[in-house]
Amino acid sequence: MAFFGSDKKTKIAKKVRPTVVRTQNIAKELFNIAKSYEIKPEYLDFNILDIQTYTRIKSDKEETEWEEVTPEALRELDDESSYLNPNFQIKQTYEVEIFSKHLHEEDLYKNFKTAVGANATKCKVYLSITGGSRVEYNSRFEDDFLDLINKKKIRAGILVHIFDEMLPDVVSKISARIRVAQHLEFEKAETHLIAEGFEPTPTTNDALILHFEKNKELDENEKVDYAARGFIQSVVKDELLIEYIKPKIGKPGRNCRGEYMKPAEPVVRYEPTFKVDSRIRVDENDESIKYYANENGYISFENETYTIKNEVDVGEISFKTTGSIKSGINSDVDISVKETDAIKDAVGTGMLVEVSKINIEGNIGSNAKVIAKEAVVNGQTHKTAVVKADDLQINVHKGKAYGKNIRITRLEHGEVEGEQVKVAQALGGIILGKEIDIEICASHVKATATKRIEIQKLQGSENIFTIDPLLKKDAKEDLHSNQENIEELELKVKELQKELKTQMHLLKEATPAFLDIKKRLIHYKKNGVKMPASFVKKYKQFQSMQENVKHLKAEYEVAQDQLNLLTTKTASFQDNILDARIINRDKWMGYNEIKFKLVNPPIELVYKPMEGSREHIFGLVELDEGEYAIRPMSDEGKEKE
Repeated sequence: MAFFGSDKKTKIAKKVRPTVVRTQNIAKELFNIAKSYEIKPEYLDFNILDIQTYTRIKSDKEETEWEEVTPEALRELDDESSYLNPNFQIKQTYEVEIFSKHLHEEDLYKNFKTAVGANATKCKVYLSITGGSRVEYNSRFEDDFLDLINKKKIRAGILVHIFDEMLPDVVSKISARIRVAQHLEFEKAETHLIAEGFEPTPTTNDALILHFEKNKELDENEKVDYAARGFIQSVVKDELLIEYIKPKIGKPGRNCRGEYMKPAEPVVRYEPTFKVDSRIRVDENDESIKYYANENGYISFENETYTIKNEVDVGEISFKTTGSIKSGINSDVDISVKETDAIKDAVGTGMLVEVSKINIEGNIGSNAKVIAKEAVVNGQTHKTAVVKADDLQINVHKGKAYGKNIRITRLEHGEVEGEQVKVAQALGGIILGKEIDIEICASHVKATATKRIEIQKLQGSENIFTIDPLLKKDAKEDLHSNQENIEELELKVKELQKELKTQMHLLKEATPAFLDIKKRLIHYKKNGVKMPASFVKKYKQFQSMQENVKHLKAEYEVAQDQLNLLTTKTASFQDNILDARIINRDKWMGYNEIKFKLVNPPIELVYKPMEGSREHIFGLVELDEGEYAIRPMSDEGKEKE
């Protein structure tokens, strides 16, 4: 916002003789007179003697004369049809008396700091009062204030008595505040609208927005991921892909200087020349053309036509070729990676791949990460690679794998966590799951399940097979939270029980006195005698004690029920542990361990099968209440006699 005018007073060397001029540009006149006296323009002031307003309708055929408009006619003129006529012109001539500022006279408004400013188009003009300004009220303040504003407007080339219908009300309200206070200090800066012309509507140039490109703005401290180059741009059904903003000429305006503001012609640069197929729908109106996806997938542009595809074949996924590919597991994008060279990586070092389905013919490199709903890795995974998929199949696994249904041909000291896990050959590693099947188990395998572990052939030792009901992290957190709630409730129940016992004892001691008072009150009521206030008060106190005991009993019962429920929930964490089994269809060889982890009591039981033993099935049995042991079971699942 630009502000005009200054009341700063500085001692001057020369005095200017009062001069009356008629002008349309008071600022220019002040400058010229100041220059002739070799002084600064801010040393000059002026009084408004007369304001004349002229209008005309410009004609290309002949010169149209300016006609003076009376103040009454001005009010009738103030409408949109007149001012937004491009041929309409308006100007003002000011008759003013210019003179030197009288420094010897006391300035009543020297601490009343004001300025007049406008927005960029000059269609809105504001009065600004600086915070900390002070002013004393006098009988001429309202007239002086209005004159001050009009002088600042004239200096700035702003028309007076036009577009400023709100000005008298602004001046009146501020004057009223000062009149009431007599001495007013403006604690905060204030801004008031004092004139408003016709703001033009900007012209809209055409634009083409490729929403599907999804250029993510980085946070201040976020590092640029140079590997994420957007090899494919994934889209979801009903997503806005492309938007063409149609060109639209703006509406004209007229500012508070009286200037007509003609809208610029729109620039047309991006009118669509491409086509789309049936996988993309088009929605057009007067403002724009919008292109929406009709299905999930990734957007493709071929032969000047946009379409949506679901399958993509690549030789390799690497920093040099595709960069990371992140379309999302719900994108319905299916990728096939063809690289099969054993000394190369199909998915290169540090790459992140996130798609619905992926088939990798070769290897996954170091620190690479693959996330999908379905994934097949026909090569091997590096020990620092991570693969996540609901349905996952890996040939040789050395890294980390997470999913629901996982099938691994050869596990070489990798880690696997799923629900149903099947490993053809385990040569060391960690396996976590609900049910685990191992066809050939070598050495140094740690398998932990919640329900079943089954080995077809045992060819090594130093293996640990564990049944743990709290295998999953969320189950452990749930148990921990449950235990905390139990401890809180046990404390609450204990406190309620103590308080209830105290209150019931007090109630019992007060009962004989209460019955006596009750008997007397009935007698008083029957004989129409006014009951003593002390008796009524004691009667109500006893009733309050009864209600308190009733409330405590109810609260105690609720807390006890909640405690019983949580205690039952704790026990439920190991409800099925007695049905869990560890099965070795082969004979036992070397040193191996079988473990069962109980929740309540929180103990770990260990069983070491004898080398050469042909006991195949092991389970947990309860010997006595709270006492458990691992025992060989019959093929029917029962403990052997």
